[in-house]
Parts: sequence; structure tokens; C-alpha cells
Amino acid sequence: MKIKIIQIGEIKIAEVESGNIIIKNVGNALDIMGNCSYQDSHKIILHEKNIIPDFFDLKTKLAGEILQKFSTYRVQLAIVGDYTKYTSKSLNDFIFESNKLGQIIFASSVEEAKEKLLKK
Repeated sequence: MKIKIIQIGEIKIAEVESGNIIIKNVGNALDIMGNCSYQDSHKIILHEKNIIPDFFDLKTKLAGEILQKFSTYRVQLAIVGDYTKYTSKSLNDFIFESNKLGQIIFASSVEEAKEKLLKK
């Protein structure tokens, strides 16, 4: 796992890069949040491919548990991926509502993620 810090003006965005699944549970998410925070970044970009597929099945409640931690600690998160493959209406509604609020963002590219993270 590599954390790349992207500095845009005064704002630091941490992009977490890995070839493996690195978020399997709440503890993994807290570790990444802590590592990014240690590097003075409270805005994080993760990639969908690095998150366990159960996260995107809302019935498991894993997404809610993990994303609640980001909200509680006021760390803004963007998850970059292709969400067109998900057919769950509840997941698509969740993604839509999350994007409206802006604390948790689902983006299709790193550029889109950076743009949205800079707005809030």
C-alpha cells in the first residue's frame, strides 16, 4: 500500500494506492484514516478495487459501519470506481444521496474525486 499526498494550494488529499484489497473491515479503514491523518490529510481517495466486495452489498452493513467512522472523525472520503455494474437500487440511492451531501463521495475518476473533495 502506498499513500500519495496530492497538494493543491493549502489542501492535502491522500490517495491510497494498492494492488490488493486493503479495506476488509472497520479496523482497516481506521488504520488508513490514521495513516493519512498522520500525514496531515483529512481528505482521502480510495479505489473501489481496494475495498472488499461485501462493502457494496448494503445488507452486510459494512459500508455503514466504515463510512460512519469517516463521518465521526470528519474525514472526507472519495471512493473511485465504476458503479454502473451495480444493479442494487438501494446502493444506487445510497451513492446518489452520499454525493449530494459531500462527506462521502463516489466518483468515476481520480480527477472527479479531487474536484469534489476541493469543493467542501
